[in-house]
Amino acid sequence: MASVGPVVDLRSDTVTRPSTAMRQAMAAALVGDDVFGDDPTVNALEARVAEMFGHEAALFAPSGTMANQIALQLVVPPGGELLAGGDAHVLVYEMGAAAVIGGISSRTWGSVGADLDPAQIASMVRKPGGYTVATRAVAVEQTHNLGGGSVVPLPTLQALRSVADEADIALHCDGARIWHAHVADGVPLAAYGRLFDTLSVCLSKGLGAPVGSLVIGSAERIARARVIRKRMGGGMRQVGILAAAADYALTNNIVRLAEDHERAQRVAVALAKYGVVDPAQVRTNLILLDLSDTKLDAAGLVARAAAKDVHIAAMLPHLARVVVHLDIDDNAVDQAIAVLTGILAEEA
Repeated sequence: MASVGPVVDLRSDTVTRPSTAMRQAMAAALVGDDVFGDDPTVNALEARVAEMFGHEAALFAPSGTMANQIALQLVVPPGGELLAGGDAHVLVYEMGAAAVIGGISSRTWGSVGADLDPAQIASMVRKPGGYTVATRAVAVEQTHNLGGGSVVPLPTLQALRSVADEADIALHCDGARIWHAHVADGVPLAAYGRLFDTLSVCLSKGLGAPVGSLVIGSAERIARARVIRKRMGGGMRQVGILAAAADYALTNNIVRLAEDHERAQRVAVALAKYGVVDPAQVRTNLILLDLSDTKLDAAGLVARAAAKDVHIAAMLPHLARVVVHLDIDDNAVDQAIAVLTGILAEEA
């Protein structure tokens, strides 16, 4: 089939490519051996991110999965229990690492995305004693991937912090897209940081860096995190070239996330008449298309859109995902809308 235009890649915000300015920052980076703590660009990045969230320290890691799993090992010992949503990234999309690597047991509440019930979570906490597995931490995802980029409201997180304090357990934030929540709700990053014992944040999704996430926490925890990172094969050497890209992303690409949110809303509004998405539920840059009431399944929509140079992702048999990011401009949005509405209209 003849191409209808440039390829529009909406599979994920991980597909972004470094800009010329970001590449220049990488080329100019001062570097050293990070395993020895000698990389000044990495050290500066870690200090900057820790300060942004009001914590003592941070640790640069090559991936969000590694950052999450390091953080979970910091707050849940082998044989301890983690509570998380049934659709949480740390359990669904991280290859069972919490159990395989950390020896962590997990239990879940219903798969409701960012719609958390602190009272329900409180009722699930198991105290040490007898032959039960004691709950040691709760993990929250902000924003929520399978919740369509939904944002957990600040009052809900504050209530959950109270639950954790009363139960004497830790609270971890999978904050891969916490930047989007910050922009969408106007909540300061430090306000989020105060609520969590550990956080992971990603620079290679919405912010456009090529690689990298950070674990954030107390100085004592981050000292232990360095050991865990090395054990997991995450010790990196002259990695300042990547830290420079992450630093550039933090400086230049947070405020502009509002543009991605606006473009995602345009897509949602255009597709709403086909009954596959409610624009009111699209708060950030992710759009989940529920095809349950159409003649299409996710794989079919993905294939037909790809044939017309628009790439989206199949998440579940009847759930497709569209992700707007910094490489997607208004022309790309127009092209995506034309292709997706055309396919949906054919099946209406």
